[in-house]
Amino acid sequence: MSARDPVVSEARAVLAAHARTFHLAGMFLPPGSLDDAAIIYALCRLVDDTIDEAAAPAEGAAGLAVIEAELRGEAAPRPLIAATLAVAERRGIAIAVILELCAGVRSDASEVRIADDAALIRYCYQVAGTVGLMMCGVMGVAEASALPFALDLGIAMQITNICRDVAEDAGRGRIYVPVSRLQAGGVAPESLLDGSVDRAALAPIIADLLGLAERYYTSAEQGMRWIPGRSRLAILVAGRVYRAIGRRLGRRGSDPMRGRTVVSMPTKIGLVAMALLVFVGRARPRGGRPIHDPWLHRLISAAPGVDPRAMALVGRLGAA
Repeated sequence: MSARDPVVSEARAVLAAHARTFHLAGMFLPPGSLDDAAIIYALCRLVDDTIDEAAAPAEGAAGLAVIEAELRGEAAPRPLIAATLAVAERRGIAIAVILELCAGVRSDASEVRIADDAALIRYCYQVAGTVGLMMCGVMGVAEASALPFALDLGIAMQITNICRDVAEDAGRGRIYVPVSRLQAGGVAPESLLDGSVDRAALAPIIADLLGLAERYYTSAEQGMRWIPGRSRLAILVAGRVYRAIGRRLGRRGSDPMRGRTVVSMPTKIGLVAMALLVFVGRARPRGGRPIHDPWLHRLISAAPGVDPRAMALVGRLGAA
């Protein structure tokens, strides 16, 4: 047994215990890709838990700084980070992308108030879009044109998380729904924290955010053609299950205060079946190359992996 095997076993256990959707999708990955994906997930979980489980914000920030030092090679890495670095080297994943993830999670150590859509998309890029970039490496996606679409799936999933978990996040003193959207809708941000929020006023705000997520999901679907083999099926499953969570929340009146929205197992089985049909139909992608919409990345135009045309779009918008 290699030195890496215990880390893989533990990472797979973390994936199975804490990520039902991703564990389901991982069943369709080739074994080697699943091992590497589990390591990436375990690293993401370590970063999250370092902040979320800290006794005080300063303690969490200090712990995250140690992780970043290990990733940069400035400190001896613990086994999981050593395994992550090995995956990154073998799969061509830039350490800068992993550090972007850390930067996004660091913001959770202090009072969380997302100011506006620019801050929202930046946060979603950092904590979830970066995972899409890392998974491109894990799955052997070689086409650079695929990266913006992978980012879009991560952003869409994170917006779905934010909409679903409004009440849970408020219980932790965190507000991820943009303050600008809340105020425009007549909702006092602090009312989310004390439980006095006007749910009728909150619902259309959440519905609008779910609509924004749909734009990113739709874009992400176009990029599936670049994911090789079985890995494409795994990502189709993950994306469709998460998308179904948002759509179910919408059917429940876009009211996140009713309780956590989940997708039942029969529904998941149906989504897997539909993903399989799409996978079979796209086994050999046909038609012209999809063109990414740079508008989706105008708020993160300088970040690694974004649509390179987004910067030019920002320049044109600024000059208008």
